[in-house]
Amino acid sequence: MVSVTFKGSKVQTNGELPQIGAKAPDFVLTDGDLKDHTLNDFSGKRKLISIVPSLDTDVCALSAKKFNDAAKSNPGIMILFISADLPFAQRRFCGNEGLKNILTLSMLRSKDFAEKYGVLIIDGPLAGLASRSVVVLDENDKVIYRELVPEITKEPNYQKALDAMLQPAGQ
Repeated sequence: MVSVTFKGSKVQTNGELPQIGAKAPDFVLTDGDLKDHTLNDFSGKRKLISIVPSLDTDVCALSAKKFNDAAKSNPGIMILFISADLPFAQRRFCGNEGLKNILTLSMLRSKDFAEKYGVLIIDGPLAGLASRSVVVLDENDKVIYRELVPEITKEPNYQKALDAMLQPAGQ
């Protein structure tokens, strides 16, 4: 377990993010059309995985917008935005905000993703949701960057995550 805070109060996650250099755990997550996706669906591409509790919060919404803008400026990068929100709510949010450069995926059918990535919040008011974090994977699904944001109400380090995402292969 790892401790983070939510509005200054300590909460626990079920584990730790995958280690740098480790193969990322596979997952099954659901898009806005109720189609399931696995990690293999994005094989051969670098992936920035932004994990948030819910798009229905100011910080999560801001993160989605910032990562969408980064993807707009860097065509070809793959940004997966994962939350416990229903796929319909994710699609509505992206439509309302004009976000077309990120793929939102829902933990609708299972908390398995959050458990495997060590970000499932196990106590406190957000128990059952995922703790804010970012994981960047290379083309072979190896972890090249990870950040578990220590205070859930704060933003991740966008620049470090994007630098890792955009670095040349093998560096």
